[in-house]
Amino acid sequence: MTIGKSRFWTFSLAVYADPAVQQECLELQDDHGVDVNLLLFCAFVGAAHGAVLSEQAVNEAANVSRAWQKDVVGALRVARRTLKRFAAETGPLDTPIAALRTRVKELELDGERIEQAMLEHWAAVHIDSWPRSKRADAVAENIRTLLTMSARTPEPISWPQHLVAAALATPGR
Repeated sequence: MTIGKSRFWTFSLAVYADPAVQQECLELQDDHGVDVNLLLFCAFVGAAHGAVLSEQAVNEAANVSRAWQKDVVGALRVARRTLKRFAAETGPLDTPIAALRTRVKELELDGERIEQAMLEHWAAVHIDSWPRSKRADAVAENIRTLLTMSARTPEPISWPQHLVAAALATPGR
């Protein structure tokens, strides 16, 4: 599998293009620690394949990319967010700081793409063993499983309705 021809990446770009999906995903990431790539993965395997992921499968998928997400993508995200604060300040270094932030943002995106390739490669080995359902049911079940596993507090996690709708409207096959 080459990263450049990834169905999962193409699907993710199409789904994430919706600002309402972006907002839902970032809230789930920032408020509940949900890995956005894992969230998109759950939507993708449901929408593109009708595959239903068990809690064990979601855990295994998370294990595939956890260190990469934390140590690479997460570190780049922290750097990008920190640079945003510096870029907002006025002064003689505004332009080079903004340029550095842009480069870090590009690297973070590259890291996200590699994480998705890891997940897609792992899925290719296991997908035939996963039960199938209607696409809408599979997307909802996969996301529900991930959100249940990700809950940090007893309060309910808001349902990503825009993500579900966009996933089902996006050709991923």
